[in-house]
Amino acid sequence: MSKVRTRNGQPRQSEGVRAFKRGLDVLHEVNRSGGIRAGDVARALDLPRPTVYRLLETLEELGYIARSASDDRFRVTRRALSLGDGYDPGVVICQAAAPYLADLSKKLVWPVDLSTYENAAMVVQETTHSRSPLSIDRGMIGKRLPMLRTSAGRAYLAACPARERDLIINHLRRIDEADDRPFLDQGRLDRMIAETAARGYAIRSEGEYNPKTASIAVAIVRDGSVFGCISIIWIRSALGIEEAVAQFASQLLETASAIPVAG
Repeated sequence: MSKVRTRNGQPRQSEGVRAFKRGLDVLHEVNRSGGIRAGDVARALDLPRPTVYRLLETLEELGYIARSASDDRFRVTRRALSLGDGYDPGVVICQAAAPYLADLSKKLVWPVDLSTYENAAMVVQETTHSRSPLSIDRGMIGKRLPMLRTSAGRAYLAACPARERDLIINHLRRIDEADDRPFLDQGRLDRMIAETAARGYAIRSEGEYNPKTASIAVAIVRDGSVFGCISIIWIRSALGIEEAVAQFASQLLETASAIPVAG
């Protein structure tokens, strides 16, 4: 069967091929972004929004992408990852943890974050900030959190293997951020690690990162590997650390233990 050609002799794309290419472009953009809303996909690809919504719905129905339970962003699924190297722990933990975070936020009301480690920082992958009536922060997805001045970073450092922790700390020393220097004092650092490990959760309560808020974080650990951390954030003036620990710590620990993590 001969192909229909344009004036310059090139084969003309059929509607089916054009739609397929657009679908692949949308999937690539979702994968590249790590998490993106439909409107942002439309702007990035210069496509009509109705077209993008239809393609996203199709990709979701086929199991290649999934809508975030917290902020309407789309992310690729393990099925899409199987087309490449097949495994992305950040994507896997997001999909596993999202319903647990939503349930926890309903119980505790204050916003809850899920973050994973990436190049000397914790990166927020899932959050309930947009749904919590008590949140003062928005647009948290993708935000990088310092390791030494946030509860998520402290929880990760206390839970990860000693060799990994040493590599991270040495990296932070090389970066040498002024705000980190007091927390890199070896005695202070050793006490923080020991106290966090003994408690099973990390705290941020003295305005180290955001002076308006405080937080508690628990690491998600399986067989010695840390998959991420879940944190609850509240306004310091509304709740003291002792009261917050009494209200939140046990439920954070229970949730971190319940999240299914598949290797």
